[in-house]
Amino acid sequence: MKYFELTCKAYLKNDISFKDSFEAINKYISFSMAQNERLKKLHESKGYKFYVYNNFYPIEQDKLYKKGNIYEFKIRSIDENFINTLEMLLKQNTNNPNLLVVESYKRSIKQFFISELYSITPVISINSDGKYWTFDMDGDIVKLQKLLQDNLEKKYTSFYNQDIKPAQNFIQLLEIKNRKPQNIWVKKDCKVFRFFGNKFKIIPNEDEESQKLAFLALGCGLGEKNSFGGGFCLSRGNPALNGVIR
Repeated sequence: MKYFELTCKAYLKNDISFKDSFEAINKYISFSMAQNERLKKLHESKGYKFYVYNNFYPIEQDKLYKKGNIYEFKIRSIDENFINTLEMLLKQNTNNPNLLVVESYKRSIKQFFISELYSITPVISINSDGKYWTFDMDGDIVKLQKLLQDNLEKKYTSFYNQDIKPAQNFIQLLEIKNRKPQNIWVKKDCKVFRFFGNKFKIIPNEDEESQKLAFLALGCGLGEKNSFGGGFCLSRGNPALNGVIR
């Protein structure tokens, strides 16, 4: 298994608030994808997109990303063709009113042993009744773990065209790091949507299937709404990798 990561440096043409930042990156990626027939179909299709991105870095203390500054964000996918095509398209997207990707570089990461996962964007989990899982409204951690497990298993089966049959949930220990639900705000069809999520620290189990699912969470996101920035994770594991938590 591998995942592929684009590190993008973005020049801001306007101030962008933290609340609007996920939307700004999403629009940039979506417009870029629309310029290619294959990626346009992927963007418009239902189902898993197999990519995820994080927010601008560094984070500003006043939660306002400043016009004229350059910030970094990352896009990950388990689909190398997607990353290769998107890298070219991002640089051609010069008319976006808010930002311009001025530089990007790609790297590939082979599967490695993961001792810890940390979500740095909210992980969105949706119950069978269509409601968001939150600790205050639900509080069932076992159900949450099953939601995360089922989501990763379906992604694995859909992308690799083979089943994965873990003997147990891939999560050995889960810690919720936020006191209140975390939000991602997006606009679609002139409507504003707010996705409710949580920040987690996860210790995966050590068996082969659990490690595959943990790595998949790194490669294309944990939970739902990954193509809106939900569930981007960092890891503790192989110290030779850049971008992991040490």
